[in-house]
Amino acid sequence: GVTLRPDVYGDRGLQIYYNVSDNKTWESLVTTLRTFLTAYTPAAQRMNINCTSDTYFIQDTFDGPNKTKLSCKFTSDMLQNCSGITDPTFGFPEGKPCFIIKMNRIIKFFPGNGTAPRVDCTYVVTNEASFLLYNQGDESRPLEVDYYPVNGTFNLHYFPYYGKKAQPSYSNPLVAVKFLNITRNVELKIVCKIIGAGITFDNVHDPYEGKVEFKLKIED
Repeated sequence: GVTLRPDVYGDRGLQIYYNVSDNKTWESLVTTLRTFLTAYTPAAQRMNINCTSDTYFIQDTFDGPNKTKLSCKFTSDMLQNCSGITDPTFGFPEGKPCFIIKMNRIIKFFPGNGTAPRVDCTYVVTNEASFLLYNQGDESRPLEVDYYPVNGTFNLHYFPYYGKKAQPSYSNPLVAVKFLNITRNVELKIVCKIIGAGITFDNVHDPYEGKVEFKLKIED
């Protein structure tokens, strides 16, 4: 499955509503991101190694401490404008919020068939939403997204995952998405899919397989 941060569940799934001019409505969202990223500080990642190759990190031997396998570092600065370092409010007060997407771990999974899987976010067009957007002259305007790391990819060197015993310090790679042109005061439905060979996102029995869908409403 795929998970989203910040994650606020309403009656009908994930819904993130906030008002740019009322910090009480978005402070907890920002805190959720900040807390989540504490596992990705350089100090928290000190047991992991710097990986530079863009290929699968296949380990036939146990070269890590105490007969474990090595894990690649993922630090929050790799999320650039969504790292919380340069902008500690993650774009929420300006109506250009960051969200973080994580793929759940699957042991010995080689996603993408040699090409890094990537995140792709778009609007889910429901008639009501299209009508509202259309009335505001935004029907043809696609969702503008900045992806971090660049291209929104999960580097192949974080795969395969060998399990908790073998890789006790493993951290899931992340992709951050920053939405740049969200129409205010309208509930929008957004889907972020993971595109890559071996990853399905149209399983009717598991709506969170390969994708995450959520509602977003930014009021001013």
